[in-house]
Amino acid sequence: MARLRNITITVDEAVTRWARIEAAKEGTSLSRLVGEMLRERMAEEENYEKAMKRALGRKPLGKSDGNT
Repeated sequence: MARLRNITITVDEAVTRWARIEAAKEGTSLSRLVGEMLRERMAEEENYEKAMKRALGRKPLGKSDGNT
């Protein structure tokens, strides 16, 4: 299991209220909810970067003369 680290974040009151409600709906702690959101965001960015590298590594399609 990955080593967990404590962090401190500052958010406005409305965000705090929303996050606490979301955590309660999911039956989890606020800390776990935020950690999972950050993990999901990290995975999305990693997947995007991988897809972009694959796309840029492909051979370009032939140029069209506009008469197709």
